[in-house]
Amino acid sequence: MSDRNLREIYEKYIADEKARPVPNDTNAFAKWLPPTRPEELTFNADQIKALASANDAAIITIGRYSGEFVDRTTDNFNLSSNMSNLMAAVSKIFKTMGKPVVVILNVGGAMETASWKSGPDAILLAWQGGQEGGNSVADILSGKVNPSGKLTMTFSLKVTDPYSSIDFPIDVAANVANFLDFDRKRENVRNVDYTLYEDDIYVGYRYFDTFNVPVSYPFGYGLSYTTFKYSDASIDFNGKDYTIKVNIRNNGDVAGKEVVQLYVSSPDAKALNQPKKVLKAFAKTKLLKPGEYETVTLKVPAEELAFFNEESSVWIVNPGEYEFEIGASSQDIRASLKAEVKAFEKKVNNLLRPQEPINRLCRDSRR
Repeated sequence: MSDRNLREIYEKYIADEKARPVPNDTNAFAKWLPPTRPEELTFNADQIKALASANDAAIITIGRYSGEFVDRTTDNFNLSSNMSNLMAAVSKIFKTMGKPVVVILNVGGAMETASWKSGPDAILLAWQGGQEGGNSVADILSGKVNPSGKLTMTFSLKVTDPYSSIDFPIDVAANVANFLDFDRKRENVRNVDYTLYEDDIYVGYRYFDTFNVPVSYPFGYGLSYTTFKYSDASIDFNGKDYTIKVNIRNNGDVAGKEVVQLYVSSPDAKALNQPKKVLKAFAKTKLLKPGEYETVTLKVPAEELAFFNEESSVWIVNPGEYEFEIGASSQDIRASLKAEVKAFEKKVNNLLRPQEPINRLCRDSRR
């Protein structure tokens, strides 16, 4: 089977799917939603073997809708059974023939990756690059460009792993008519059509890292065609700013860039119900040639170590020994520095004082 045959198969399949009668969508929001995507086309083992024999590599693209207005469903987060089976079959057959498999994620947000990421040789998160996205992907796959981005969000194991899901009507977008019935089936019953966000400041990596919830890919994660060594980290305080420096050396054979991240942990974070660590600064190196290094400098004003006490409307920095962690991701810390921090308080207006009690997530207890 040639690539031309494969293209013709897909073109015919899509044309047939578009021509197939579609039942009226009873969803109240249907007129604002894109049409339903066709189910993934399946191939048998012989067809995949023919493709593997005729090609040097397999490229599998996974797409998701973009846009506003409605929430993603569980099916939108997970792979369909057809897609999962195709991924497994292609990965097994191509790798048996010694040929690589690359998955391209053309998505606008996190999705499930834990169940299949061990199959392909590489995963390229292309996001949704628009009309030039194809050229960008081609430059990366051909090696013309070395990808150097890092994840701006955590890729959880399951769609319900974020704490907010305990109070969020999952799949309500796909079941608007039965919203209240669906909601009553949840463990924490809500007889209202709104969500109480009880996760407080524990959003994203602040929740996953603080409560040690396993993830597929952590915040700040990202690989490239080279590797980087972190060394000679130092910290200095001039009475106003903390200046952190670290040498980043390209240890590989390909020119590339590295994104250096700085997280800070306070000594009494748990007692004050604060996250285990908080991102306070980040910087990307220049394009480093093989063997070249750069000294990356990160600055954190002392006042930005403060947390907000909404009861007293005060920004507070508690004194003590703080830990400044330099990492390649929130869970890949390469160097740790300690520094004494002085007390600081700044009174502000009470506009953010809660108007009613809130049942908020705390580090010493979790529903």
